[in-house]
Amino acid sequence: MPRPALRPRRRALRHVTLTGLFALAVALTAVAGPARAQAPAAQLPVTQVAIQGDRILVDGKPFIVQGAAGQSRMGLLKQLGANTIRTYGDETGFVLDEAQKHGLKVIAGFWMEHPRRGFDYSDPAQVGPLMKKLEEFVDRYKNHPALLMWGIGNEVEAELPDAAAVWPAIEQAARLVRQRDPKHPTIAVLAETGTDKIEKLRKLAPSIQVLGVNSYGEALHTVPDRVRAQGWKGPLVITEMGPLGQWAAPRTNWGAPIEPTSGEKAVLLARALEHLRDKTQGQIVFYWGQKQEVTPTWHSLLLQNGEWTRSAEVLAHHWGGATPNGNRAPRILSLKFAQENEWAKDATVRAEIAVEDPDGDQVGVVWTVMAESTENKKFGDAETVPQAFPQSLRDPGPKGVSIAGLQPGNYRLFATVRDGKGAAATANLPFRVK
Repeated sequence: MPRPALRPRRRALRHVTLTGLFALAVALTAVAGPARAQAPAAQLPVTQVAIQGDRILVDGKPFIVQGAAGQSRMGLLKQLGANTIRTYGDETGFVLDEAQKHGLKVIAGFWMEHPRRGFDYSDPAQVGPLMKKLEEFVDRYKNHPALLMWGIGNEVEAELPDAAAVWPAIEQAARLVRQRDPKHPTIAVLAETGTDKIEKLRKLAPSIQVLGVNSYGEALHTVPDRVRAQGWKGPLVITEMGPLGQWAAPRTNWGAPIEPTSGEKAVLLARALEHLRDKTQGQIVFYWGQKQEVTPTWHSLLLQNGEWTRSAEVLAHHWGGATPNGNRAPRILSLKFAQENEWAKDATVRAEIAVEDPDGDQVGVVWTVMAESTENKKFGDAETVPQAFPQSLRDPGPKGVSIAGLQPGNYRLFATVRDGKGAAATANLPFRVK
């Protein structure tokens, strides 16, 4: 079997969605005083987190990270058995307070800008203000009882053949954090293992205490062995894990990546969690929320209205939790066109779907046609949701839909199945009109 790609084209989830909201909250706090949620947290003891060999200890007890990247529906996440939320940047204050309410710990990410986007870590004029911001960030949140550890950047080394300037910058940041807060460890998050990037991190950034690796698809199964082969002996946390990514997925004749169904993603997630359980110190699933990345569903564990998919059942099983009322998500057994996935613009083509619900719930199917995304940003940079074409749908129903009236171009047909009890299933088919 060929070795999995060691450096797939991955994402860095930029903290765009709540940055404005967080800034507003800070401004309001300055006028009105601390938010009511802050007072109880301030009275609670600071969590003492220590590293002992390859173990993470929280208040002296072994702690295995079970959680998600995101900031949505924390109560549901806790119910599934999670103990951790991972952030990426300025939304930390909001997430810490919400996490505390729901009994979750937080890996508080500090955003270190990427050289691929123009940041120069060899320029003191750029690095100095960044480190000053980090210093203020740590001082602001270091006594919050929900804090678990500090995330030093996310995939900062991405797309750099050498990343020579990045490793000393990570060390500078980690050393600063440890000086200002010795009670919570530092974690650096890398885009996969590369052939030697972990060895470089280990030697050039020794103040990093926990290693985070973002990995997807079948590559997940070999991450622990590849990490240890590069000499890392401390705790390893999979800081993003998910389905086969669009960078590695099979493609249509015109190059559109083929997305797995929500059920197929759940099966892969179950296998990966089972394999990694005894080989890492925790796993973080991506993404506990909804975001556009190639499609609105590819990496989204929740729908836009908050419905959860079958992957939530998998998480509950592996984390010892439960879905709401023991509910199970609908299953999409098949979704296919009655003919090939390319047709002339004057044609009308039928798509058929087969669905079942393991609880016998009555389900509804919502159909959507959208243009194929042409942005295809790298490493999770923000993308625009493509245009929808509701006028192209004919006779939509629970067993199928017909498509007609589209101009030549590349599109996707999306099927969303809901059980009316908070669970859903998703699938889509790329197609081309000539």
